[in-house]
Amino acid sequence: MAAPSTSRVFAEVLRLPQRQLMKLVYPLRELEQHLVPDSRPDLQQSIFDPSLDDIGRAESVFVATARNRIEYVSSAVRLEHAPDLRQPEVCFIGRSNVGKSSLIKALFSLAPDVEVRISKKPGHTKKMNFFKVGKHFTLVDMPGYGYRAPGDFVDMVETYLKERKNLKRTFLLVDSVVGITKNDNIAIEMCEEFTLPYVMVLTKTDKSSKGHLLKQVLQIQKFVNTQTQGCFPQLFPVSAVTYSGIHLLKCFIANVTGNLK
Repeated sequence: MAAPSTSRVFAEVLRLPQRQLMKLVYPLRELEQHLVPDSRPDLQQSIFDPSLDDIGRAESVFVATARNRIEYVSSAVRLEHAPDLRQPEVCFIGRSNVGKSSLIKALFSLAPDVEVRISKKPGHTKKMNFFKVGKHFTLVDMPGYGYRAPGDFVDMVETYLKERKNLKRTFLLVDSVVGITKNDNIAIEMCEEFTLPYVMVLTKTDKSSKGHLLKQVLQIQKFVNTQTQGCFPQLFPVSAVTYSGIHLLKCFIANVTGNLK
């Protein structure tokens, strides 16, 4: 079955009532409305604030067509076994059960033939899985850390992060319900040690009340501002269930891989 055209897909989003549209596409802006004025800089720094036109253009990168094949390429347990792809690359990393596979599936929703396996059991991903997004970029699904992580997780991931030459950005997923855990801190320290540019993506925002989510966002934003050097200063809250924040995250990925034109 052919994927729906970008214009039709995003046109449906644009027809939403204004408040619903903003909540779906720009979730941080929606949360910002519930803060007192002097606390707003801690949440929203307007670092990446694309227009709806920019987001609409970025959607085309994620639509599977005959000319833009989106496909699983291969898996690897060692960097030397990874496919030799020269195009820009991004990787997604997070603790087991953070919702990484669900998020990647949401990003590839316009490529229905791409199989992203989702399991109810933590630790399902045991290898580095490489997905080619046309001629635009490669997305790498990394094994989850923490509970039920592969025994060779550290060797696998550290080598990839340190030596993968075409890696443009690491997306570190944090569960917005529980916040930053001890295992997340280890991953953060790894990114900081290797001086990698990385981004924090807050998953499962649909599972929190607005008040709880706002509290978590402010705490994590403060951590990013005061405890990190390589982390992008803007958070990306997302839900793979409601698709809140998914369009903005797609646009950011298109931007860091040089495909937002």
